[in-house]
Amino acid sequence: MAAFDTSRPTYAAGRSGFGAIATSLIAAFTAWNDTRQTRNALSALSDHELEDIGLTRGDINSL
Repeated sequence: MAAFDTSRPTYAAGRSGFGAIATSLIAAFTAWNDTRQTRNALSALSDHELEDIGLTRGDINSL
């Protein structure tokens, strides 16, 4: 099973105007994409594999 790196630096500190908006949009897109990838990876697992890590199919959508 693959490991996902979920620690990413943020660069919003000290920025104003367009830089802060662009950074905020990039952070929102990155968070959305991380969640999408996690849901896809979990959806590919069998029910037994999900049970092994303490999840059910219904838990995937709540991420």
